[in-house]
Amino acid sequence: MKAIAMTRPGGPEVLELRERPEPAPGPGEVLVEVAAAGVNFMDTGVRRGMFWTATSDATVLGVEGAGRVIGFGSGVEGLRPGQRVAWAYAPGSYAERLVVPAAALVPVPGTIDDRTAAAVMMQGLTASHFATDFYPVQPGDVALVHAAAGGVGLLLTQIIKLRGGQVIGRVSSADKVAAAKAAGADHVIVDVEGRFAAAAVHLSGGEGVHVVYDGSGPKTFQGSLDSLRRCGTFCWYGPVLSGQAPLDIMSLPRSIKLGYAVFADHVPTPALLRARAGRLFDWIETGGLKVRIGGVYALAEAARAHADMESRATTGKLLLVP
Repeated sequence: MKAIAMTRPGGPEVLELRERPEPAPGPGEVLVEVAAAGVNFMDTGVRRGMFWTATSDATVLGVEGAGRVIGFGSGVEGLRPGQRVAWAYAPGSYAERLVVPAAALVPVPGTIDDRTAAAVMMQGLTASHFATDFYPVQPGDVALVHAAAGGVGLLLTQIIKLRGGQVIGRVSSADKVAAAKAAGADHVIVDVEGRFAAAAVHLSGGEGVHVVYDGSGPKTFQGSLDSLRRCGTFCWYGPVLSGQAPLDIMSLPRSIKLGYAVFADHVPTPALLRARAGRLFDWIETGGLKVRIGGVYALAEAARAHADMESRATTGKLLLVP
């Protein structure tokens, strides 16, 4: 079978389409035929040598996707041959076929196509965690969403609106405003220099926002702090863009709460994974959540997909299709 492996840590050029041995499922595992694999920023971190450092340079990238069950190991129950499934974290997903633990799979409803299912898993569960667990948005809350035209930002904006909140989106260029607005953002700030705080405070009625969702790296950290009202919440994520410098907790202003949100804490058990994914699928089926696919690439074009993502010129989710 064919898969995308990295020849060494580096830029997109280190990604190659290679022949790999056919995978075989072991106990508790399922063999799936991949219909679409999601491209995520964490994949670029793996490629650059930031994560999975103990693996070999023939590492197959990707963690997210959707496809069909084509084989089982022993002890697998509740799944059948041909069933459509999706997953948020299964290393090696940039491939034609993949072995996935049965506990990591969720059934895909017949009304949702494979590409939509693949596109909503990691970023959808991440956005769901941010707005329902890490800071449960309440009606009337004002949220500042960074990278509001990106894959997480578009989904997060919609979930905040579903929960009755208001959204101030921040985007890096004027051509991304329309996408953020279409997702439901009440206001959009165009900013590349990290000078957005005054506008966010003004747009929130002068008090500051209730919550900031910031995955844009250290450049926006201080502005996000300055955007919060008293006792506001700072949701920090996105280590691929580098972490914040050491912080003196005594310097935090206005009794704010600061935390690092990890989507795995949203789905710590197979039952919760299926329940949270099922809620995303329900939102999609009822029209409350729309998944924007910003680019579909052949599996062999993985390097171009990575380059496009890192250019920050894309909106929505990027997919690879074997």
